[in-house]
Amino acid sequence: MRESRIMPTETFEFQVEARQLLQLMIHSVYSDKDVFLRELVSNASDALDKLRLAKLRDDSLDADVSDLHIELEIDKDARTLTVRDNGVGMSYDEVGQLIGTIAHSGTAEFLRELREAQDGAGAEGLIGQFGVGFYSGFMVADEVTLLTRRAGERQGTRWTSRGEGTYTLETADDAPQGTSVTLHLKPADPDNRLNDYTSVWTVKEIVKRYSDFITWPIRLVGETGDGDGAAGPETLNSMKALWARSRDEVSEEEYHELYKHIGHDWREPLETIQLNAEGTFEYQALLFVPSHAPHDLFNQNFKRGVQLYVKRVFIMDDCEALLPPYLRFVKGVVDAQDLSLNVSREILQQDRHIAMMQRRLTKKTLSSLKAMRANDAERYATFWREFGAVLKEGLITDPDNRDALLAVASFTTTHEDGATVTLGQYLERMPEGQDAIWFVTGESRESIDNSPHMEAFRERGIEVLLLTDPVDEVWVDAVGEYEGKPLRSIAKGEIDLGAREEDRSEGEREQQAEEYAGLLGWMRERLDEEVKEVRLSTRLTVSPACLVADANDLTPALENMYRGHGPGGTRVPGASSNSTRTTRW
Repeated sequence: MRESRIMPTETFEFQVEARQLLQLMIHSVYSDKDVFLRELVSNASDALDKLRLAKLRDDSLDADVSDLHIELEIDKDARTLTVRDNGVGMSYDEVGQLIGTIAHSGTAEFLRELREAQDGAGAEGLIGQFGVGFYSGFMVADEVTLLTRRAGERQGTRWTSRGEGTYTLETADDAPQGTSVTLHLKPADPDNRLNDYTSVWTVKEIVKRYSDFITWPIRLVGETGDGDGAAGPETLNSMKALWARSRDEVSEEEYHELYKHIGHDWREPLETIQLNAEGTFEYQALLFVPSHAPHDLFNQNFKRGVQLYVKRVFIMDDCEALLPPYLRFVKGVVDAQDLSLNVSREILQQDRHIAMMQRRLTKKTLSSLKAMRANDAERYATFWREFGAVLKEGLITDPDNRDALLAVASFTTTHEDGATVTLGQYLERMPEGQDAIWFVTGESRESIDNSPHMEAFRERGIEVLLLTDPVDEVWVDAVGEYEGKPLRSIAKGEIDLGAREEDRSEGEREQQAEEYAGLLGWMRERLDEEVKEVRLSTRLTVSPACLVADANDLTPALENMYRGHGPGGTRVPGASSNSTRTTRW
């Protein structure tokens, strides 16, 4: 056990971002202030998970794990509500670091989203999503006191604040193992949707609604002083693992609340996916597809992965080995029966059972997305808008599941106004004689619409896939063809769209070539360092000229990307912007 150190009571100022968050919490109008209890109970549950895991991995840890639980204590006379756990706790330094500051990448973006949330539910949900649910206590309390002692240490810490820009820290010799958060409650105010949280009935209802599935007992203890309290400790939650129950035993509301708990999200998921694998290696999985993408989905530090349990024992939060990176938006729980409780992230990367689970979970997720697309086009359109770009990464990195991914990949085209089609649907309506799937890439729909390369295709009524995600530049080359039809860019190589009645005769083209020979020669000389060739074009109908790449050239967007990855931002070999460009007039 670590030695204690006596620290005098000190007053600190909140970090700027934390102060801004507190003000948003205190002064904003929220649609459902009850969410504070969900957040505090969730934090307590996490602390119990961490202590049990720490004890499993280090039996010498001086910590009591004989009766891990969460307590809710109401004092009606003092108007306080305390949420207490006997989990891992925090040290003096950790309290200052975790409570007084927000050390998180994307803090500014998070605060912007919070300010711009159009309704209270959205704002309070962002609090949980960002992982600072502790601050939600200030929605219902004038003052918050936190008492904590880290497991294995002798001395505790007391943190107190009224949410007015400062907080106090002091050592506490009377702190039991774990953490307690005491809320000095504001008066009930029904007009402002502020309930009476000294009411046992109210507290029970909130726990049942939000936290019934928590795997630790949530006990109501102490005297309530209002005549409706229990004579002794009362367990409020069922503690049933939803993933271990059959689908018909669980309501959609229960699934949604579990998702909100593990996904730190206030919105309902788009899809719930349940899997029960039996045989030589047994496990249960409950996965959720969110309804919106987090703002840091493409950040390299984005925490991906689902929660891993072994025989109902929590092992880790973000188990990356269970799903491929292109499914990093999926949230959920996987409970394996035959893994070691001491399994590490390094072991997981090499475990054959984990690899088998990843394959099965990936196929199950993709098949569920395929069913969603077939049965609920509107819901799938929401999914594709939010996660289509990240799902297309799998077309590059996961050739084994490429066919399944192509079956759900959706694209806007010149023939659809807002709707999307699959490659299969594109082929079904392809006219006889068309020998390729045509696409165009660009930064936006507007830039594509203004591209001179579109003119001949638009005039002939040939459908073109409109690709505007950066990943599109890469996957079309990786895939190459679909059902025997090559994927071809309208901006590359020679294009033969077939004869038209208005096409000029061979003699007319030869005559025009002779007429403009001098001009073309002059332009070749002037543009010698910029382009490979200058030619007359039959693909333009309005624009005077366009730049065409050879069939195997990199697109300008890819050139810029590779250039940026070169040492010191230098040009990457093979990415020359003038190597094979052709100007057509």
